[in-house]
Amino acid sequence: MSPADGTPAGDTRDRLRAIREAEPGPGTVAYFDYDGTVIDGYSAGAFYRKRLREFDVGPVEMVRTVLLGMRGIRTDDDFKEFLSITLATWKGRSEDELHALGRTLFRDEIAGSLHPEVWELVAAHQEQGHQVVMASSATRFQVQPMADELGADRVLCTELEVHDGVLTGRVAGTSLWGTGKAEAVRADAAAHGVDLAGCFGYANGTEDAEFLSAVGHAVAVSPTDSLRSLAGERGWPVLDCAPRGGLFPSVTDVARTAVFYGGMAGGLAAAAGAGLLHGSRRRFVDMAGSVGADVAFGLAGIDVEVTGAEYLHSARPCVFVFNHQSKFDVPVLMKLLRESFTGVAKKEAAQIPVWGQLFWAADVAFIDRSNSRAARAALQPAVDKLRDEGISLAMAPEGTRSPTPRLGPFKKGAFHIAMQAGVPIVPVVIRNAGEIMWRGAQTLRGGTVQVAVLPPVDTSSWVPEDAGKYAEEVRGRFLDTLAAWPERRIAQQYDRSDHSQEDPA
Repeated sequence: MSPADGTPAGDTRDRLRAIREAEPGPGTVAYFDYDGTVIDGYSAGAFYRKRLREFDVGPVEMVRTVLLGMRGIRTDDDFKEFLSITLATWKGRSEDELHALGRTLFRDEIAGSLHPEVWELVAAHQEQGHQVVMASSATRFQVQPMADELGADRVLCTELEVHDGVLTGRVAGTSLWGTGKAEAVRADAAAHGVDLAGCFGYANGTEDAEFLSAVGHAVAVSPTDSLRSLAGERGWPVLDCAPRGGLFPSVTDVARTAVFYGGMAGGLAAAAGAGLLHGSRRRFVDMAGSVGADVAFGLAGIDVEVTGAEYLHSARPCVFVFNHQSKFDVPVLMKLLRESFTGVAKKEAAQIPVWGQLFWAADVAFIDRSNSRAARAALQPAVDKLRDEGISLAMAPEGTRSPTPRLGPFKKGAFHIAMQAGVPIVPVVIRNAGEIMWRGAQTLRGGTVQVAVLPPVDTSSWVPEDAGKYAEEVRGRFLDTLAAWPERRIAQQYDRSDHSQEDPA
């Protein structure tokens, strides 16, 4: 018990244990609130910030929004005022336009606020065969992208009235704020023949007290002070998730980031001297990657735990393939691979100060992802270096960073390259670099990145027409490794269907 308020204390492991002890099958439903529970913060903020960037917020709306934000949304009237502001700005816009906007903002901003602890809970419920339902006072434009990413069975949300594909500026039915959410959950359970006494509910705000009271297993997730107090009174467990940062990172994270890049800069300076002494650009790149990463990680207090480290060297030259969630993946790979390797990056990376110059020195292949033919041509020098100079290649077969822990589909480019060069594939499975540096973040958090390097995959008998099948087989190894990690049993979150694509990158 927590000494402060009597709330049952526990961490993610306790909540996972409770899920696995629950009755399996679809007769158990897990209802998840969205804003503040599944994500850290509020999805509406991303929509509002976009309008601010586009100077699409008038002075009256600005004043109303600021005043409402200062006092907080605590009552039904507060939520109605907030909703009226939102609906006024959306009135007359097409439903398709707002769905597209919601998906874009989810990918670029909102997904980075996902609580990894909640991701684990959702996965555990799905492993048990439970239904997962998002229950939110937010609109479908805000909630549906996350529901799709989590693989939720359905969404309960504040629906908006649409006429001929255009928003009217009115709510369709009842909003799901406060009692509205509790009523929607009861109606959903009745419609699906579910006994709420065996169901789970997760929420963070006092307005959801009635909703949490309706289920047999209520959990307060990173709760407000008032909900924390109420949880103590009612014996509800509390799960405190790690904060996901935000617009204003902590002083500690800013300092850690400065120290990290200072260490990288020191490594670059030392490498430059060694490169001049030896007259070798490759010597410079290898030292910059290894020494700079070692110093930077040490100064910033970020650790890397590796299993299968012997495979980092035993099969070179090779194509290293890694799952890509964070900009921090690059320093992790520099620390692991250390020497005689190059990589692939989108052409825009060439313009990043310092990194762009380092990538250029390392002969990184800069590709235009919008032009498949040009991308293949840009990759040819990397193939030549593999085959002729023994320089290994590191590639992210997902092609771009995944916005959540979900493993994206694997493209075929890395597998074609391995076949052309006659070298093996070495999978590098990175567990939680995204928790050190969230997607979209500019600062680093402390912690430990866990990496599993898997045995080399022989490509000598591969044929080009089966590249998609090989990509899926290797992707399956990533899935199995992620699923087997202690307290990270997330395999069922992933779609094992064939997602291979023609894009060579």
